[in-house]
Amino acid sequence: MAGIYIHVPFCKTRCIYCDFYTRTDISPKNNYVQALCKEIELRKNYISGEKIRTIYFGGGTPSQLSYDDFSRIFETIYNRFDVAPTAEITMEANPDDLISHYLQTIQKLPFNRLSIGIQSFNDDELKFLKRRHSAAKAKEAVGLCKSLGYDNISIDLMYGLPGQTMEIWQKNLDETISLDIQHISSYHLIYEQGTRLYRLFKLGDVKPVDEDLSVDMFSVMIDKLSIAGFEHYEISNFAKSGLYSKHNSSYWLGEKYLGLGPAAHSFDGQNRAWNIASISKYIDSIAVEKPAIEVEVLDTNTRYNDFILTGMRTKWGVNLKELEDQFGTGMKDYCIKNVQKYINQGFVHQENNVLKLTRTGIFISDGIMSDLMWV
Repeated sequence: MAGIYIHVPFCKTRCIYCDFYTRTDISPKNNYVQALCKEIELRKNYISGEKIRTIYFGGGTPSQLSYDDFSRIFETIYNRFDVAPTAEITMEANPDDLISHYLQTIQKLPFNRLSIGIQSFNDDELKFLKRRHSAAKAKEAVGLCKSLGYDNISIDLMYGLPGQTMEIWQKNLDETISLDIQHISSYHLIYEQGTRLYRLFKLGDVKPVDEDLSVDMFSVMIDKLSIAGFEHYEISNFAKSGLYSKHNSSYWLGEKYLGLGPAAHSFDGQNRAWNIASISKYIDSIAVEKPAIEVEVLDTNTRYNDFILTGMRTKWGVNLKELEDQFGTGMKDYCIKNVQKYINQGFVHQENNVLKLTRTGIFISDGIMSDLMWV
């Protein structure tokens, strides 16, 4: 089984924190879709004919594409790949785009999962983040999606925003729970270099939230969402039973995926590859049937580190037998030696030959994973 990721690099406006490859000029959209369909043809053998179990449209803002755009892309995918009848097919969307007419139109398409970028239910926070929607619009969009039969909905939330209080954060969580959705991805605000947010930070115009408050916000989120019936299956992801993101889980479980579109990443089981982060250069390279792709050949040490990093983030943990089978006894013994202090301190639990973070271990996960890395 394998997945397909499609990067849609168009946005109406650029959020203050975003460091993904996106453009607000949508004029190349038709040429982009044409190039994307041709890239599918050119790279159809990348994942060696494996059945496709997930298709994920990310961005950017995929909801900037029209029904005709999606129809053309899906037709090409289904003509070139063996897509499982039960495949999870996700579209990321901005709440502002999810109006009745648009949703009724895309209902004719194979989408069975929506990932809505809400981030906050506080209008002041939304304005600060330069989001296009209001809190009321976000709730309206979710309600409309549910009324039209979408029953696998995820929303994104952010915490640790400048000036955010515990009261605001708890209200955001309460609003989220009241929507009765199936999945939540929640990330701490990061000051990425090259973003407007980072420039404001360097100028002293914004101040990061206190670290202790950030930890408390994360702890409160775990408690509230657990009580509401969500399973904490990855550090930043929560889902109702059986409704984990299959596509994102494939990344953490080391499955193959083909990334299509400018700046999209791929993994063939051994090596990573990524497309050039330029719409114009991407389109030009596909036109001459020479995709502008860089490849990283992964050595054993890098693959071991990836195995540790992705496994320890999840509820499935790191299986020591699988580690030994893939990387040998030496690397397994190295992992066991370095993790022992964390087991003794109660930050990591070992059961049935599997290492997993405990509740307290999650809060120092970066340090634990760093110590298990091969250097």
